[in-house]
Amino acid sequence: MSALILILLVIVVLAGFVFLYIFKTQRQLVNLDELCKNAMSQIAVQLNSRWDALLALAKTASQYAKHESETLINVINARRQSQVTTAEEASQQQGELSQVLGKLIAIGEAYPDLKASDLYGKTMDSVNSYEENVRLSRMVYNDTATKMNRMVRQWPSSFVASMLNFREKAYLTVDEEKKNSYPDLDEAFKK
Repeated sequence: MSALILILLVIVVLAGFVFLYIFKTQRQLVNLDELCKNAMSQIAVQLNSRWDALLALAKTASQYAKHESETLINVINARRQSQVTTAEEASQQQGELSQVLGKLIAIGEAYPDLKASDLYGKTMDSVNSYEENVRLSRMVYNDTATKMNRMVRQWPSSFVASMLNFREKAYLTVDEEKKNSYPDLDEAFKK
């Protein structure tokens, strides 16, 4: 009889440890999932602020290049309404922002008086500041996604993650066109 009680006690203790592990892992997964959502939300806020800065820049440029600026203002107003909830949407919106910024820079180059104005310079500085904020937010998201993905893929937490329907998070990637616009860093470090 004491052997049966000992076996039952061992089973109860093991079941308790398994339950505690599942409970702890679920809490970690939920925490990481919420951190990923928060980081993506921060990216969306920063992208929206950047759209606002581009709109101000386009309005400044409208005094010099009316038709081009009106078109860009319409594009900016349409784009800044779109929601960013996934890595793909964030990358897509980042590409669209870069295209609009490129067009606004071209307008600035075509009109030296515009480029020399204080308002244009200050607005361009704010666009660059928001770009830096987006870059930092992207890094935070990717770091958090890495932690989440490790838990989802590593055993035994992968068992709990699949049981509770947690999935890997997509990483934010650098646009290939933007990546190719930088000089080859390997060559720079060889010198």
